[in-house]
Amino acid sequence: MATRKIIVLGTGGTIAGRAGDAADNVGYRAGEVQVADLLSGIAGMAQRLDGAVMSSEQIAQVDSKDMDWAVWRALAQACVRYLQDEAVAGVVITHGTDTVEETAYFLELALGSAVAQKPVVLTCAMRPASAATPDGPQNVLDAVSVALHPQAQGVMVVCAGAIHDARHVQKAHTYRVDAFESGDAGPRGWVEEGTVRWNFRPLQSAAAPSYSLAQWLDRSPPRVDIVLNYAGAGAHVVNAVLDASGPEHERLAGLVVAGTGNGTVNSQLQEALERAAAAGVHVALASRCAKGGVVRSEEPATGFRVYPGLSAVKARVRLMCELMA
Repeated sequence: MATRKIIVLGTGGTIAGRAGDAADNVGYRAGEVQVADLLSGIAGMAQRLDGAVMSSEQIAQVDSKDMDWAVWRALAQACVRYLQDEAVAGVVITHGTDTVEETAYFLELALGSAVAQKPVVLTCAMRPASAATPDGPQNVLDAVSVALHPQAQGVMVVCAGAIHDARHVQKAHTYRVDAFESGDAGPRGWVEEGTVRWNFRPLQSAAAPSYSLAQWLDRSPPRVDIVLNYAGAGAHVVNAVLDASGPEHERLAGLVVAGTGNGTVNSQLQEALERAAAAGVHVALASRCAKGGVVRSEEPATGFRVYPGLSAVKARVRLMCELMA
């Protein structure tokens, strides 16, 4: 039997960050440490690998607030390439915390059946590699344990001992090392001293749709923006987005609304959205609430899309993929 492999793809982030003072956990530069160097300094890795071999590839070196389509595409292509290797048990991605939930959901949509039997596990850190007590090394160890587990499948985010599903995970705290939660769904499981304890496995009926990655290889993504409903929001919020020029004067293709409560918007904003939709802009309703999703008894008469359970940022990813497909 071939030796099992774990592939680690580096994208930068706080986990690869450095500060001038080991006591400084916020004044750092993200994406300073190469992924190979990050892995070489983690104590206990040989025990977690349990005979498996590890190799790495630097896909990008960015602060995740600067994450973009080019990195997403490179990540998806690398995942497909490695997952096709029979010896590869899973892929681990080191990532910044700010947009890891968006990257994870994009990969779930993009990879489809490629992760039906093998996992892609994203991990991150809230403290830089230079910190006196960095959290990144433990998170990487836990991600490796999940990637090697025989029941692991799909795309997940592992942080502070918790295993989160790509669809539900969200950053919920600005500073704490346990910054992530999964809303009403709760974590998919936990890693305890290298042992994976599953809480649940995703139901097949709840699996995300997948899109043909081949369609995206040589194309630019459609421009999809997000607007927020708030007290006093009006037509100008939508009009400003419609009038703004994207890259190379790209026309707005889609608009996600982070509405109040159950995806509600005030009358002025509603009218502006309807005008945008009449002009060919695809509109999707989400909620600015941290938990729950937009619940409708019937489809909106306006034709606006609704993605039950998705946050505004994930609804944007879903709409982008739908429009490309």
